[in-house]
Amino acid sequence: MSKWLESGLRRDVCVVVAGEGDPTQQSVKRAVERKNDDRIEPKRFNGAVQKLESAGIVEREQDGLHDRLLLTDAGERRLKEHHEWVAEYLGDDD
Repeated sequence: MSKWLESGLRRDVCVVVAGEGDPTQQSVKRAVERKNDDRIEPKRFNGAVQKLESAGIVEREQDGLHDRLLLTDAGERRLKEHHEWVAEYLGDDD
């Protein structure tokens, strides 16, 4: 697995982006906070997104006042590889 998977926050961001299809950065943050039932400091969240951008996993697209996050082809491939790895251990049939 690549280093981008070392962070649960980065994994969660990718899952939400993949599931929602081009969500705003703020809506991704809210979804991850709901999942974890805890507030994420904006600096920490933005740092995670920046690392994902630097790694070529997500792209940020300006949409008016909001930034939208898009999963790149490389990000989609790595997320699927991670899902397959988890499925090996949890017996997921997907």
